[in-house]
Amino acid sequence: MLRGPRIALLAAVCCLLAFPTTASAAKRWIVKGAGNGHGAGMSQYGAYGYAKHGFGYQPILAHYYTGTMLGTTAARTIRVLLRPSARSVSFSGASSACGSGLKTGKTYVAKGKGGGVVLRTKKGSLVAKCGALLSAAGAPAVNVIGKGIYRGALEVRSSSVPGTVNAINALDLEDYVRGVIAKESPASWPTEVLKAQAVVARSYAISTAVSGNGFDVYDDTRSQIYGGVGAETARTDQAVSATRLQVVLYQGKVAQTFFFSTSGGHTENNEFSSLGFGQPPVPYLRGVDDPYEADAGSPYAHWKRKFTFGRMNSALGGLVRGRLKNIVVTQRGTSPRIVRANLIGSGGTTSVTGPQLRDALRLPDTWAFFKKK
Repeated sequence: MLRGPRIALLAAVCCLLAFPTTASAAKRWIVKGAGNGHGAGMSQYGAYGYAKHGFGYQPILAHYYTGTMLGTTAARTIRVLLRPSARSVSFSGASSACGSGLKTGKTYVAKGKGGGVVLRTKKGSLVAKCGALLSAAGAPAVNVIGKGIYRGALEVRSSSVPGTVNAINALDLEDYVRGVIAKESPASWPTEVLKAQAVVARSYAISTAVSGNGFDVYDDTRSQIYGGVGAETARTDQAVSATRLQVVLYQGKVAQTFFFSTSGGHTENNEFSSLGFGQPPVPYLRGVDDPYEADAGSPYAHWKRKFTFGRMNSALGGLVRGRLKNIVVTQRGTSPRIVRANLIGSGGTTSVTGPQLRDALRLPDTWAFFKKK
């Protein structure tokens, strides 16, 4: 009497095994990865880990920049772009500009006119016609209204956009570094890390000058973040003083000391990184093991991202032919960072680079592994 129901039950089970239900099918993409940044040069959290283990700034720098040594550079003036293509620049704290004496407690306004710069009072009265360049200096610093307080001089010159001007801070290299360190590394970090950051910031500024319209570097991540007097702290000032004019050298030249947040445990060759993908290899920007970064507490030491199938297809956009079926990594770097991968779609296969994947999916790094779940 039970034979018929048993056969029916077994048949139903076999059907379930042969045709998985929607509930058991993959529903999303899981991306697991490590690191944050381009991956080439000094890992800031890795350097923190080295300092926690008792290493000084000299061996820290030697580890991340292969075959380099420390040297010194001459004192110099560096020019930082503060405001590009501004209609006007208001400032106070200056005692002179364009050959005219100014009152430090008053606000003045610089504007572009006829390819040159004119200086007016806050109420609009003409103070001076400055020609191609306005240079305003004060002691100890000039306040650029709405921007910050800066040591050295404020320079204003015509920009490439008609009727606008560039606001530039011209100051001593060491004062510039004072305004960088705490913007790039927490001032509470160990002294040896701050010293390493000071040397790196100084070297980077010299080696990566952009040769802009009257300026050498930007005040943001296009160069490195610079905050003027407002970014200075006693601890970071001490790091600058202790490493005065020291730079990283490779074969007698100042090295391009690229740096980034978190390596995930291993840095990357520059030609495989998001920094300079496909560019010629740089001998001192080789991928190296980062053994102590795990002790530094970076929130990006390991990370995970989840994507629905629809969101993954949307993010990858025109990179996929049809609907995405799989992602196959075909080459990784000296670390597990992706160099190249194939996107297998319903309409064919597309070859992409690691940086293309990272940018499209807004991942912290190209160190990533993909899985459907």
